[in-house]
Amino acid sequence: MLDPTSLLVDAGPWVLGVVGLIVFIESGLLFPFLPGDSLLFTVGLLHGRLGLSLPVLIVVVMIAAIAGDQAGYLIGRAVGRKWFREDARVLKLSHLESAESFFSRYGGRALVLARFVPIVRTYTPLVAGMARYPYRRFLAWNVLGAVAWAVSITMLGVWLGHVEFIAKNIDVLSILIVLASVIPVGIEALRHRRRGKDAARTASVDAAVEPSAADGREEYAAASAD
Repeated sequence: MLDPTSLLVDAGPWVLGVVGLIVFIESGLLFPFLPGDSLLFTVGLLHGRLGLSLPVLIVVVMIAAIAGDQAGYLIGRAVGRKWFREDARVLKLSHLESAESFFSRYGGRALVLARFVPIVRTYTPLVAGMARYPYRRFLAWNVLGAVAWAVSITMLGVWLGHVEFIAKNIDVLSILIVLASVIPVGIEALRHRRRGKDAARTASVDAAVEPSAADGREEYAAASAD
């Protein structure tokens, strides 16, 4: 499932439906570990060999992405944080918290920016639904992000597909795209972990200082009474 080239070739005549289904699931159905960026890049590069019409391909990807975000938004409004656990395999609380931080920082724009960040793009529509973000604004940002992502990543594969080195090394390139896409998520996770440690350290210092301050106040009060 994580090898876009094999996935597309093995899909045969169902390739367009497979691409749409994967984009739909990865966009909002809480399963972020599917090829997203690398899938679009690869299908753009191989669309001629796969017998796909480029305009039809892009339209299918856009519709699937918009529908996936819609599903994520509705799940967020209906369920909220109930399904998430810190020790879960897929529905990790840390993934949700990263998306919440991303959304609180960028607001509606996060729905466009998150499109280009794996894992975060899966959970951001959910967070928007949980936050009761106005639906009309959500829909507008959702459509804008889906169109920008579908067109840019797919066309990048089309344009670079003419480069012989890339065409011959698509498997390696797909892995590099996945790694490059995950780097921002890893950096954000490290920052989140560091902030947590700093907060814990600060709380520990404050807890140690507070009794000393209280003792000092008591001594001062006793001396004043004398």
